Amino acid sequence: MGKSEELLQKRLLDLANHAEQRNIAVFSDFLNLGELNILHNMSQEFSGIRRKTFGGYELAERQIAAFIPDALYYEWDYPISCLKIQPLNAKFTRPLTHRDYLGAILNLGINRGKTGDILIDQETAYLFCVNTMSDFICQELNRIHHVSVFCEEMEKGLEFNIPLKTITVKGSVASVRLDSVLSLACNESRNSLVSLIEGGKVSVNGKLVVSNGYHLREGDLISIKGVGRFRYLHVLSRTKKGRSFIELLKYI
Repeated sequence: MGKSEELLQKRLLDLANHAEQRNIAVFSDFLNLGELNILHNMSQEFSGIRRKTFGGYELAERQIAAFIPDALYYEWDYPISCLKIQPLNAKFTRPLTHRDYLGAILNLGINRGKTGDILIDQETAYLFCVNTMSDFICQELNRIHHVSVFCEEMEKGLEFNIPLKTITVKGSVASVRLDSVLSLACNESRNSLVSLIEGGKVSVNGKLVVSNGYHLREGDLISIKGVGRFRYLHVLSRTKKGRSFIELLKYI
């Protein structure tokens, strides 16, 4: 176990202990996939404390962990805000990328743990952040490179209404093993994807999976760091030779 992992475990245990001692809901900063995996693997170390995670929308990769005492007596909610960011003159600016938005936000001196996912829909970006940072970001984030932008906080309901575009992918696979399904989703050979899986770049339902032979279940959400996300839906049919014709939902 590395030093950074030990520090993270200690920090998470401290949050859980604080929640139990004061009988209040306590929240972490945003955790990445690797940090979430560490949290999930610590289940036996949290006694009398429920753990839940959420990132502002169903498919979030970066999520906040909530530590909830069993005897908690009040309603609670995640301290997450969603900011909508748009260029002031979209017609005269080049499209801004995820890297552009993230770089501008970090240049404000904000720790990465205070921000969650950044979703981009044409000229509009949606940034999830801890709610204590929303006013500061809206006030200070007025330019990204040479592009003037406007930032405002979205109204929060049961879940932020973020547009997510999808396409359906269908195809034949030898089995519903992770490597076979990834090959169909990414349109690449199984061998070319081994390094991604074994290198800790792939998660299923928020948990890292490093085994090529991991067997997927219907509804599983698969995330590939730096590539994208998709959901395995179901087997449509099977051939006489035992191959499966499956359907995936790919987020674009």
